[in-house]
Amino acid sequence: MNKYSRDVLYNLLESKYKQYNTTDFVALDPICIPHRFTKKEDIEIMGFIAAVLAWGQRKTIINKCTDLIERMDGAPHQFITQHEDIDLKQLEGFVHRTFNDTDLLYFVYALKELYSAFTSMEEVFLTGMNKNSLNIEGGLIAFRNYFFSFEHPHRTRKHISSPETKSACKRLNMFLRWMVRRDKKGVDFGIWKGIQPAQLVCPCDVHVDRIARQLGLITRTQVDWKTAVELTENLKGLDPKDPVKYDFALFGMGVVEGMI
Repeated sequence: MNKYSRDVLYNLLESKYKQYNTTDFVALDPICIPHRFTKKEDIEIMGFIAAVLAWGQRKTIINKCTDLIERMDGAPHQFITQHEDIDLKQLEGFVHRTFNDTDLLYFVYALKELYSAFTSMEEVFLTGMNKNSLNIEGGLIAFRNYFFSFEHPHRTRKHISSPETKSACKRLNMFLRWMVRRDKKGVDFGIWKGIQPAQLVCPCDVHVDRIARQLGLITRTQVDWKTAVELTENLKGLDPKDPVKYDFALFGMGVVEGMI
């Protein structure tokens, strides 16, 4: 982290974090989907699905998630845990990019099994980590292993990433940021208490990656799990307790062209 001095980076990223971490951010971002709910399980489920579907234009992602909520009668947790076989016909024909109704039906099945064994999705992540873990890596591995521990279509595995495959796990890290960070700014939910904000890893999408490289926060040439960890460790030099708050700054600066 030597391209800019620590003070310059800190002042820049703090100012941009404060600029973008506001409720104005919610309306045009996929995080608006879980914000439509107050029940913890609904927030988890639709946060998870919105993050998994977060490919392409944000408006399209939001529209697809809205369609899915309607197919689940506006109550995702109730639909997933209490549906009859006939109700699953409402999900037929759903598609977003490479995620189709075959994948969706398995997600519903796996989530039903999950909520029959756990009270929260967080508990699955915690089977692979604890409060002393450096970061979320073990939790991500444990979650994917559990999610696909049931008989499943092989094609569906591509929709859940893992550090074991060297993936940067961009979308799952974004989902975890939503659930874990708790700064009462009205964007992230902070409803999970077992995982600490300091254990999160920064979502490394194309915007974040580009700006982070310009700022000297990333030196690795590829974008993989080690790259996401490198970025996060450098951000910990600015805020060791909540490094991923700077995701707002890096993403915002990347989306608004010409800021650097």
